[in-house]
Amino acid sequence: GDKVLWITIILISAFSIFPVYSASSNLEYIVNTGTTTGHLMKHMFFVVLGLAVMRAVGFVKYEHIGKLSAILLGFSILLLVITMFSGQQIDGASASRWLRIPGTPFSFQPSSFAYLMLIIYLCRYLTKKINRERLPIENIIYIFGPILVVFLLVAKDNGSTALMIMMVSIAVLIIGQLNWKYVAGFISAAFIAGAMFIIVALNTNMIGGNRVHTWMSRIETFTTAKTKPSEIESEEMKAKNYQVMQAKAAIVHGGITGMGPGKSALKQMLPQSASDFIFAIIVEEYGFIGAFFLITLYLIMIIRIVMIASKMPAFFGSLLVLAMGLMIFVQLAVNIAVAVNLIPVTGQPLPLISYGGTSMLVTYFQLGIVLNVSSRIQVYDEEGMGKKQSIEEINDIA
Repeated sequence: GDKVLWITIILISAFSIFPVYSASSNLEYIVNTGTTTGHLMKHMFFVVLGLAVMRAVGFVKYEHIGKLSAILLGFSILLLVITMFSGQQIDGASASRWLRIPGTPFSFQPSSFAYLMLIIYLCRYLTKKINRERLPIENIIYIFGPILVVFLLVAKDNGSTALMIMMVSIAVLIIGQLNWKYVAGFISAAFIAGAMFIIVALNTNMIGGNRVHTWMSRIETFTTAKTKPSEIESEEMKAKNYQVMQAKAAIVHGGITGMGPGKSALKQMLPQSASDFIFAIIVEEYGFIGAFFLITLYLIMIIRIVMIASKMPAFFGSLLVLAMGLMIFVQLAVNIAVAVNLIPVTGQPLPLISYGGTSMLVTYFQLGIVLNVSSRIQVYDEEGMGKKQSIEEINDIA
């Protein structure tokens, strides 16, 4: 695979150990779960496991992953349904997003797995027999149906992830060259479905345990702080805006050079400092210089992903790499935007860094697919497949 991408991933993974170890003291002393050493060992375990998963994905042809995606998507939808009725809350989260693995102390978020499988499935379906004109009913059943099902199942407990699923799915449809009239029609239908979901959730009890009121409160708090800054001084607004205020204070406190590793003064007061708001802790401890270095590594990662996609002759491989890169970029952008108060608070982790298991393993899986495709580019170049076969023939093989 791509050596530069490998090095970048390893550097980010190694760096993640330090801010997680520092911020995990919040989990021990405030949330009262585990110890800092225990959280550190757990994070390191997931880093090593993630790297192993990333390498293991390289042994399986990405075409086979695409062919299995429909079955895995169906399985993940089943898990989402089970989570609706028996999901659990973890580490003080107010949403039941986790499903415990029977017979073990481990839990995972089916929404992350469903998100990944949906995007792989879309890439596969859009590039399968690409020259054949599909009937409208086929697009409705095999493209729009799965997107809306996953969106609605995830939206109940995780609005930000559901919105990301919709955005990335639409982007994949556009990049995958689906006819614009279908894309426009789906966007309209999705908007109507989303609006109906919010109206029903706000005015009835048909969707029990939904978090629509929480979303509306966060959006209202964000817009009030931007448009009416004088009102932010009220006690009610301070309470609602507490996370954002602490994150901004941490960023300001870090300055240019930062306070030093482990010396964050606000990690105990900032909720979710080891996961959703870990970027603020990184800036506080490592300053603008550390944040600039980290963002540079992320940019190198995204640039390499785009380069790999541009070199891949098979459309499925190219679209798949772009989709994986888009998923990582959107999650990265959302996490940092929340930390610097550009968008309302969401629960998105920082890729490869935030404390947690499911999201980290999914990100490593995505990068494993990218590296898998990059290794196949070398095979195409060495065997001259890109020159001897037409794009249509290569896509038929995929």
